[in-house]
Amino acid sequence: MALKYLIDENVDPIYTIQLRRLKPDLFVMAIGDLTTPKKGTLDPEILLWCEENNCILITNNRKSMPVHLADHLAANHHVPGIFILNPKLSVGENLEQLFLIAEGSLDNEYQDRIEFLPLF
Repeated sequence: MALKYLIDENVDPIYTIQLRRLKPDLFVMAIGDLTTPKKGTLDPEILLWCEENNCILITNNRKSMPVHLADHLAANHHVPGIFILNPKLSVGENLEQLFLIAEGSLDNEYQDRIEFLPLF
């Protein structure tokens, strides 16, 4: 099964646009899309949605996301993974990382983990 990405609402919409444009076979949704959590949804609820829908969360939330993940795991839940974008990388460099990860990852490789880009 291929990786699926959910883009957090605080991430620049250019990420969703470019991921969909440059890799149309990649499953990419964003907070606020028709079947995703609505904008303003709290992070703990987003993690539950990611667990239920097997989506890796793409975010720039470096501060509170580790706390939310710890709470999520403590409640006996899981997530396919969380990727935190690197503000020192350009949009193109972050996108390249997301493409490489999508193409070269195993199922469940990032389960219950937060990964900071770049991975390579």
